[in-house]
Amino acid sequence: MENNQRMSKRSAWLLGVVVLGSIGVLVACGSNYNASSDGLILVGSQGSGLIETFSFNLNNGGSSAVSNTPTDTSNQVCVLKGIPSSIVIDPKGQYAYTIINENSSCAGSSNGILAFKVNSDGTTTAVGSQVPFNTVPLNPPVAVMPGMMAMDPAGKFLFVADRATTSSSGSFVSGSVSVFAIGSGGAVTEVAGSPFFPTPQITVPQSSLDIISVAPTPTVFPSIGANGLQNSVCSTVGLPPPAAQYLYAADNLGNQVFEFLVNTTSGVLTNPNPSGLSGGSPFAADQRPEGIAVDPCNRFVYVTDSLTDRISAYTICNGSPNQSSTCPQTPGGTLVQVPGSPFPLSGSPIEPGPLVVDPYGNYVYVLGKGSNTINLLKISPVSGAVSALTPATIATGLGPRQIAIRGDDNWLFVTNYGSGALGGTTVSQYSVTPASGALTVLPAIQTDNYPWGLAVK
Repeated sequence: MENNQRMSKRSAWLLGVVVLGSIGVLVACGSNYNASSDGLILVGSQGSGLIETFSFNLNNGGSSAVSNTPTDTSNQVCVLKGIPSSIVIDPKGQYAYTIINENSSCAGSSNGILAFKVNSDGTTTAVGSQVPFNTVPLNPPVAVMPGMMAMDPAGKFLFVADRATTSSSGSFVSGSVSVFAIGSGGAVTEVAGSPFFPTPQITVPQSSLDIISVAPTPTVFPSIGANGLQNSVCSTVGLPPPAAQYLYAADNLGNQVFEFLVNTTSGVLTNPNPSGLSGGSPFAADQRPEGIAVDPCNRFVYVTDSLTDRISAYTICNGSPNQSSTCPQTPGGTLVQVPGSPFPLSGSPIEPGPLVVDPYGNYVYVLGKGSNTINLLKISPVSGAVSALTPATIATGLGPRQIAIRGDDNWLFVTNYGSGALGGTTVSQYSVTPASGALTVLPAIQTDNYPWGLAVK
């Protein structure tokens, strides 16, 4: 977390009517959300420590502040008693979840997960109390340092990447994965045995095994005729859903990707290759992997390499017709690098980080955190190789941090951390052309200080 996220809050102004081509966007105060005609974005403000919501019209993209608008919160601090970071929303759009990171400026602050009910008017209401993370089982126990969070595509589990840390004695503690089960009413409970470690060794000789992000494979495929316009590449009548679920974890310091087998009933993670067979986890990555994503058709895994400004592509060995010919006889979720991987990113991106695969499995969008850009890439449906679209990049705001795409494949958003008190804290909004993957820039949405986490309904 940047230290300047705790700086004094700025006064924010509201956008008026702005026209871009034929699309107008209005940002105004008020609850202007209609679930039948509008989408909803949730934004975590690290300046105030709260969740903001904004609606946007599904026909023209016009947006409105719904709750916790900049003028509402200009004098508030520690609303959630901590710093919201990663945010996800369930497939039905009923509940959202955010990681709360401890903020020493807020009384009673601690790390945990907080659930929210997404109300019919677009506002959010906290569900129960913040749920703490289990500690690392050492003597004395060590608190985990939560990073990015991902949700099981079926909405059953939350997976949290826990960063490498140290114990009170100075020993290096491996990164891990915390898993929470989602129950009725949006309640979350950490599963037995969590956090789960990529190797049997919890303490390691040096600061390594730094789990920075995680991505689960799908247990269901996209619906046929999604949005009434286009099918995904795996929308086939009678196609059985995946028989097993895997979770892949990117190690930022070890330059590798770890694999876990997910028990889809309990959420418990295990090593699918306990005998250490050749070709098993971990799988080599390029330098300083950061973002990781699985395509919705359960074929490929993509990992951004933040030091070399490239993207690594892997085939998932799951017995599907598209898997690599070099996959082992017993696939077990093994990853095999796509020929030509890692692929260079066009347009001189700097520090590629978070990324998303579109809901139809055709395109990858990579956030350039240091270059304030998005790289647009086309997926080869057979090999999984990626190639640049034209244009290869498109601009974001200053300091992009998170990226999210709506399930209808028509809208994409980016939170721009900006320069804090100097301004520029916004959400970039784009309309998506599903057939080509092209993005059209819409006017940015003004937010509260230091927007970070992002989810879209």
